[in-house]
Amino acid sequence: MSEHSPLLPPSAEDEARLSALRGIIDSIDREVLGLLNRRAEAAAEIGVLKQGAVYRPEREAQVLRKVQALNAGPLTNDTVAFLFREVMSACLALEQPVSVAYLGPQGTYSEQAAVRQFGHAARTQPFASLDEVFRQVESGHCQYAVVPVENSLGGSVSPTLDLLLATPLRICGELHLRIRHQLMAAEGVAGLTSVQRVYSHAQSLAQCQGWLAAHLPNAERIPVASNADAALRAASDPNSAAIAGTLAAERYQLQLLARDIEDSHDNTTRFLVLGTQQVGVSGRDKTSLVVSTSNRPGAIHRLLAPLAAHGVSMSRLESRPSRTGLWDYVFFVDIEGHAQDPAVASALEAMRADASFLKVLGAYPVAPL
Repeated sequence: MSEHSPLLPPSAEDEARLSALRGIIDSIDREVLGLLNRRAEAAAEIGVLKQGAVYRPEREAQVLRKVQALNAGPLTNDTVAFLFREVMSACLALEQPVSVAYLGPQGTYSEQAAVRQFGHAARTQPFASLDEVFRQVESGHCQYAVVPVENSLGGSVSPTLDLLLATPLRICGELHLRIRHQLMAAEGVAGLTSVQRVYSHAQSLAQCQGWLAAHLPNAERIPVASNADAALRAASDPNSAAIAGTLAAERYQLQLLARDIEDSHDNTTRFLVLGTQQVGVSGRDKTSLVVSTSNRPGAIHRLLAPLAAHGVSMSRLESRPSRTGLWDYVFFVDIEGHAQDPAVASALEAMRADASFLKVLGAYPVAPL
């Protein structure tokens, strides 16, 4: 056996070094715990001054940008953002957990997005349809909603756009969730050779068809209502597997047979955070609006001309049937900057003069890609 074999017990010198490092970690842990509680006390005092805990998307965005700018590693910026978001979530929950509606059931990517945005201390609640998700916040039963609005491969989520047109809710934030598909099965399934059926949503099956053809060419592919439903079915079917996200594996106690099996690794879904509040300026913001104009030559060009005239950049333009008349359309527009910024405010005022309809859906912090 080599003198450098990992099976040899650590030397007395190594043991002393390990003991010293563990002592340093214990000391740091005590400091971190004390600082976390001091932060929680300060957050609670702010809640008293504001007569209740208040979720402030612009303030949260500023905090996350600041700590990421200060981060010198070895932790990544994504890890730092995750840790601080959980801290803020726990501090906010000292008064009362934030209630968040999402498109269920449990274990979907929508739930994953809700937890990522609001942290594990939030009270997330699944609902059967996007319409019900909107209604829960409109009625005050939930404070916020997290809804999908577009996917980098599949395009816009039409039901969300249609509901945004009519809802009194405002967009309070956004996030981008990288869609990572995992192949999972019940505990005890030996491996890929045992898989005879694969359950998943039809869209997920399509997004993994290359991997499935290469690794499970003979397995039956069964589309179901959601990836969470697929995970639930796989949990009780010993000869099957499901394609879903890691949260579904946790919810339904499944083992992962293969990771990141999607054919395109750029697959990303953009989610919106909806609420009743008007969000302040964070310093790096986006404004979303929906507009309509008369159906005449050059109308849309004239409608959007004030953006260029005031130096406002447009990042998204999409048309949708207005549902109020044959061949009438509305346009969903995302522009850079907050609606309160002077240039944006002036551009919006000029657009209103030429628009038959204009509704600002919300101004909110830009999500990091």
